[in-house]
Amino acid sequence: MRRAILLACLLMAGCARPVPHAGVTELVYASPYSPAHPFSRADKSWMKFVEARSGGSIKVRPIWSGSLLSSDQSMEELRHGIADVGLVTPIYARGGAHLIRVQSGFYSGAKTPQSQVALYRCMTRASPEYAKELDGLEVLAVQGGILPGIVTRNRPVRSLADLKGLRLRAPSELISVLRELGADPVNMPMGDVYSALAKGVLDGVIAPPDTFGSLHFAEVAHYFTALEVPRGAYPARVMSSRRWKSLPADAQKVLLEGIPVWEAALASENEQAGKLGLKTAREANVTVMAMPAAEQARFDALYLRDAERNARSLSAYGIDGMTAFRAARRGVKPDGSIECGGM
Repeated sequence: MRRAILLACLLMAGCARPVPHAGVTELVYASPYSPAHPFSRADKSWMKFVEARSGGSIKVRPIWSGSLLSSDQSMEELRHGIADVGLVTPIYARGGAHLIRVQSGFYSGAKTPQSQVALYRCMTRASPEYAKELDGLEVLAVQGGILPGIVTRNRPVRSLADLKGLRLRAPSELISVLRELGADPVNMPMGDVYSALAKGVLDGVIAPPDTFGSLHFAEVAHYFTALEVPRGAYPARVMSSRRWKSLPADAQKVLLEGIPVWEAALASENEQAGKLGLKTAREANVTVMAMPAAEQARFDALYLRDAERNARSLSAYGIDGMTAFRAARRGVKPDGSIECGGM
């Protein structure tokens, strides 16, 4: 109801944004994160670039902490103009982003944010399904991230067998693998995990080490296992196509030039936050453990098999997931580099 009222206000211009100065284009940017979060710091780097590059003809007005956009309907909200630009998480979308959600499990072997973004673009070149799911939106940044591990409250995970019986928050592409290993996985927005850990509703979470600092998991968890869990890239900062088309050509040019700037800032902030998170964890006496190589290899095989099964399952929605999956497997080279040739 709250967002419906906000949308009505924007459309009716009754409680609309302030009128910018003549010759200045104002863009409202919405994020569910606080201004101090690593994602938001990257967003601020992009804002500074856009405003400087445009010579002040573009101004970005940020609205933080989830005041405008939800985590599960943000793509639709942006299509309807609740904000001009926003942070979206297609992996939580309730519908209309089946491939983008499932393809986040196709990135085995892509271990850095940069390689994940490159592989995402390999797949979008190969598959027209991405464009269909992003209809009505212009992508301004694709986001990857550092590899997650296993964060647990009170039970250390030293082998895959230790996952049995643990209730873990996990991304959707990992749920069937964890079930096969005997865990009890659930999917929920990351913003809800701290309280669930604190209350004992969750035993743990599949999450990167930055969360010990950025989401304060060091306060409610005592163990981190560095199992290398593949993670995918996804279109994370978008603008409505309607708003995009309303912009003058010079403003569009600046926003296009801002894409690599935003993606580089996101990668840098992710990597720095990961290092700081591990430091925070160790200072809080969180036990940090490695996963034995044989266990890692077993997990990798299960993950890749499940990814292919999920790709095939998209046919139930009339979606060709195998084209994207095959492009991903061709794109990742043995040394971890990404090449899109042979599409």
